[in-house]
Amino acid sequence: MKNEILASLARLSDAALVVQVKALVRRERDVTAEVVAHLAELDTRDVHLRAGYTSLFVYCREVLGLSEWEAYNRIEVARTVRRYPVILGMLAEGAVHLTAIRRLAPHLTVANHEDVLQSARGRTKAEIEEIVARLCPRPDVAASVRRLPQATGALLDVPRVATGMETLAEGTGPEGPGYDAPAPVDLRSSGPLPGAGDRPQVAVGFSRPGSAQAVTALAPDRYKLQLTISGNTLEKLRLAQDMLAHAIPSGDQAEVLDRALTVLLAELAKTKFADTARPRPADTGNGVHEEAAIRKPAARHVPAAVKRAVWVRDLGRCAFVGSGGHRCNERRFVEFHHLDPYVLGGEASVEGIQLRCRSHNDYEGRLYFGERRPARGLVPEQVTHRASRGRPGGRELVE
Repeated sequence: MKNEILASLARLSDAALVVQVKALVRRERDVTAEVVAHLAELDTRDVHLRAGYTSLFVYCREVLGLSEWEAYNRIEVARTVRRYPVILGMLAEGAVHLTAIRRLAPHLTVANHEDVLQSARGRTKAEIEEIVARLCPRPDVAASVRRLPQATGALLDVPRVATGMETLAEGTGPEGPGYDAPAPVDLRSSGPLPGAGDRPQVAVGFSRPGSAQAVTALAPDRYKLQLTISGNTLEKLRLAQDMLAHAIPSGDQAEVLDRALTVLLAELAKTKFADTARPRPADTGNGVHEEAAIRKPAARHVPAAVKRAVWVRDLGRCAFVGSGGHRCNERRFVEFHHLDPYVLGGEASVEGIQLRCRSHNDYEGRLYFGERRPARGLVPEQVTHRASRGRPGGRELVE
């Protein structure tokens, strides 16, 4: 059955596939809103107790087959919906997601819930955290450096228990307000922890490595950063604090980090597009000066002056615009992209170059050259099939 579904989908055009996906997502939102409404009513009854389960959470997990996170999110949202029924319509509409409601729930009141919910429309989880930080600002966290055990399996578990950041809730748990969360591990004691060696890993705060919660909004324009560093990095940090003692007597790590990133960004700007405070009108290698190169360079190589102008104009972000008008805006792995390929006469001028993320740069190359430009991670026959759906020479992306 599954193979038949996949086979039937492979025969669909891009447009038909997108239409079906959007329809399914709309149905999923409607069903999710209905499930939340049913749980809201179920929470007012003793069905789970009569069935032999200690809580609605356990009932959802064992009878309905929901995961712990699915059950917890839906129950918390259902309880919020009972207070503010307008949320159901927003869930069905797709204006807000379950995580947004769960994060905002403790801060909603009769007086503010309409404004807060409207401000949450279409927001990502990180943006919701910003709203929460405005509603309930938290004080700055104290800078600290603590020794962690060697990089073993236990290293991944310590941050989760110590911070409580991604436990089931902040101050509550899946069983409700009376749930007893695991006791936090006290790592403030002096001396190395068991298992720590001569080259320890050191945490500035705590976070699961690679966690999306490494940066948390505390208050407007104030953030908590968590990361794990090596012993060598710690020595560099301490050395920087010592060398900046005249300018930063307190040795504030946040200020040291800010200065370090400022220097790093300036260095990266020089490396990526020869940024300099005093650009020289030097020869570009084609007998034309930099100002002329901005207008119309003759070489395939993108001159530094063009790179600087393009980077500033595109704000350091992918400038690809989809058929529906949405701009990509990705900032990672951006590349300088010829709007018209050089082999077809495209010039490395400010007008002929735009920033592209790696994915869109590769995508537009395949639209021009088809199977002669294999897509990353795709075999040639997949490239031929996909490229045949695009408009040769075009720059469209189905939403």
